[in-house]
Amino acid sequence: MLLRFLKLRLVVNGMHIYPLRKNNPVLVTMPTNPSRIVVTDGFHITQPLELKYRQQTSYFNIVCAIDNDVLVGGLIFMLMFFAMGATSGVWLLQFFSLLPIGYILFLYYIRRKEFIRILPA
Repeated sequence: MLLRFLKLRLVVNGMHIYPLRKNNPVLVTMPTNPSRIVVTDGFHITQPLELKYRQQTSYFNIVCAIDNDVLVGGLIFMLMFFAMGATSGVWLLQFFSLLPIGYILFLYYIRRKEFIRILPA
């Protein structure tokens, strides 16, 4: 779900830029063999992937470190600990409800290289 909000672009050999949209395949002509591709949203950038291709087509998936399971789990964790802290008056439980936000911010700002990844399909 988070990938919907990011404007991702595929960069081939540092020169050719292709916009990526959800569920729309992109046909890319590789200018040289081998070619290097990266995916970026302007702030995050993937590790360069060097393609040595012999076949006509290759398929890749772009994935995010914060997938839907992490978002839903963090939301449930936050609501559960906040409700327990609000009803019991223990401020430490309310503090623990902020841990998923800290984890998501850690992934977004500190582990920028692993936030977006290219995986073979």
